[in-house]
Amino acid sequence: MKNIDENFNFINYFFFGLFLVIGVLNFILVSIVPGFFYIILSLLYLPLFDKKIKKALNFKFYNLFKILLALFVLWGTLAVGDLMEFFESKILNK
Repeated sequence: MKNIDENFNFINYFFFGLFLVIGVLNFILVSIVPGFFYIILSLLYLPLFDKKIKKALNFKFYNLFKILLALFVLWGTLAVGDLMEFFESKILNK
């Protein structure tokens, strides 16, 4: 059981870092609002924050829910996100 928790911790830290980077890029290049959204979303994947939420609210975000949420948000970000349009416009206008 401990091995499964370690794998999910790795996945959670991966998505935390990924959404944090996307949030900072959105904050700098696109707009403040989507940047804050992604930074707050990245906190959901931080295991320490997850433990604090479970302790304070007695509510746990299940790993399957977090993975499905991450895939859905990444799909939306890469498909129609402002950041992707920004990069495409810079690359195509060279």
